[in-house]
Amino acid sequence: MTLQKNEIWVGTYQGRHDGTQVTVTATRDDTRPEPYVWTCSCGASRSFPAKYGVDRSAWRHTHPTRWDQLRQWTARLFRTRSTS
Repeated sequence: MTLQKNEIWVGTYQGRHDGTQVTVTATRDDTRPEPYVWTCSCGASRSFPAKYGVDRSAWRHTHPTRWDQLRQWTARLFRTRSTS
């Protein structure tokens, strides 16, 4: 991921979700209403007003709890069945 000239790198989180290896990059940009944002290599992203929220959310995205893993597995199961 390439940073824009008005973005500052905050952190990088590596882990797995949905069965694939992912990398989340957290940045700060004071020109946005919610300056903290994380962007995942899977295409997901979220923005936050404070650094505390971005760190927790990015970590949980890359290291899902057992409940999150069960929810993801169920979503994949029904998505596979509905396209068949």
